[in-house]
Amino acid sequence: MASRQDANAVRLLQRGIERECLRITETGHLAATPHPAELGKTLTHPHITTDYAEMLLEFITPVATDIQVTLDQLSDIHSYTYRYMGDELMWPLSMPCVVGDASDIQIAQYGDSHSGRMKTLYREGLTRRYGGAMQIIAGVHYNFSVPDAMWQALAANQQRQVDAEFVSEQYFGMIRNYKRVCWIIPYLFGASPALCQSFLKHTDTDIELKPLGKGTVYREYGTSLRMSDLGYTNKEQADLRITYNSLYDYVQRLRRAITTPSQRFSAIGVKTEQADGSIDYQQLNANILQIENEFYSPIRPKRVAKNGETPTQALERGGVEYIEVRALDVNPFSPVGITAEQIRMLDLVLLYCLLTESPELDWDQQLVTERNFTKVVLDGRNPRLTLDDNGYDRPIADWLEAIFADLQQIAKFLDGDVGNAYQQTVSEHYPMVLNPELTLSGQLLRILRDENMDNSHLGMRLAKAYRTELSQPLRYFSEADFAAWRDASIAEQQQREQQDAKTSFAAYLDAYFAKAAVAGQRGS
Repeated sequence: MASRQDANAVRLLQRGIERECLRITETGHLAATPHPAELGKTLTHPHITTDYAEMLLEFITPVATDIQVTLDQLSDIHSYTYRYMGDELMWPLSMPCVVGDASDIQIAQYGDSHSGRMKTLYREGLTRRYGGAMQIIAGVHYNFSVPDAMWQALAANQQRQVDAEFVSEQYFGMIRNYKRVCWIIPYLFGASPALCQSFLKHTDTDIELKPLGKGTVYREYGTSLRMSDLGYTNKEQADLRITYNSLYDYVQRLRRAITTPSQRFSAIGVKTEQADGSIDYQQLNANILQIENEFYSPIRPKRVAKNGETPTQALERGGVEYIEVRALDVNPFSPVGITAEQIRMLDLVLLYCLLTESPELDWDQQLVTERNFTKVVLDGRNPRLTLDDNGYDRPIADWLEAIFADLQQIAKFLDGDVGNAYQQTVSEHYPMVLNPELTLSGQLLRILRDENMDNSHLGMRLAKAYRTELSQPLRYFSEADFAAWRDASIAEQQQREQQDAKTSFAAYLDAYFAKAAVAGQRGS
């Protein structure tokens, strides 16, 4: 793919951002207030919702091809939300602020429709399975898709036809290579080497941490404690042996997990009937996964689901439409959690993964990639760190040098004759290869050490500065846009609740999982 026409096609990459952040009080504690009603309904709003907890905001940008447009959209969503938060702040770090009792973590509420009750019940199940603290960790998800013109060029090089099978194969090849080198994400952009000590009482860990200040612990060479066993990972899922060698295999293994009972989770119970005949639910079901979204991975193949479809049914119907990168910490040095430079680096890494030969990864090989990732999460800034490269202990700096050489070539191609933004991005990040302390985690720890500052104090300082910075006129969206989304979300939720009043929630759940089981049998 060497023509200028091909390069122009690549510049039509489609992107979207999902940014999570906690609402907190001015004393640095979790907000106990409900989601601001003036913003609309979280179940049905396209851009302002919540994730696990009622205070865990999630902002979603529309799909766009211009990086600055995406950042302006994200900034507007932040700015508009701040208008209705009173004295509350948005926490600018991935790991939570001060965490008191487990009861302070309020599960997100989505109303009385069947789909809304299911979303809340799913979260109640997560709490009983893994604890609530793990669910209030924030990240940034990067959604990425390749334009049709690029698929045409790649297919022509391989003498293939562009169809759903071809596109899915290419995306799964990208995912396998991403697994091989995704340790570069926490190395460059990990930003959670430290956390508030209050978090530790809500989790069991044997990770060695050092004290700092009055209430902070940190990992000496850590990059992203969020991605360690302290954070949003799921040790119970290791036995699923889900690999990325084909769409069929991925779908079938994931389906098996949502239809196979778990002895451990069965002990929790699913539902009990009360004296008045009402049903009290503890979780959606007692299977290995309640639903497919419970499977945690640093990258996911995705397709927008139609009404009533599960994620795997959507993939089965139309193949992979885009991929979701989930390994990004919130960037504490950006008011919106991510920068244009990070987006360009992600573009380059993902295109590197797409354009590089990608042999299949068996389970044992995949475990090697996951061990490499964990080593970088815990000790990525150790200049003596080595990673397993096909059985060879390779110094991380040497591997980074090789990857950056390839990224530079891709950047040159992307820039073409219209600028040097991608090449400049590579040049700006290359010093991090030579000096790990220049990475986001290194910068953050340097501030904490030099100023003898607690993680919570730094977070509060940044949060207050960003609230001021985000108190600005809208850049991309209009007031009418937000008003229309609010009103439409309220109307749609009311419509769902009125419609669902005609049937029982138990019947809705039975029908949902029966449909998923039938789809699984069809594909087996």
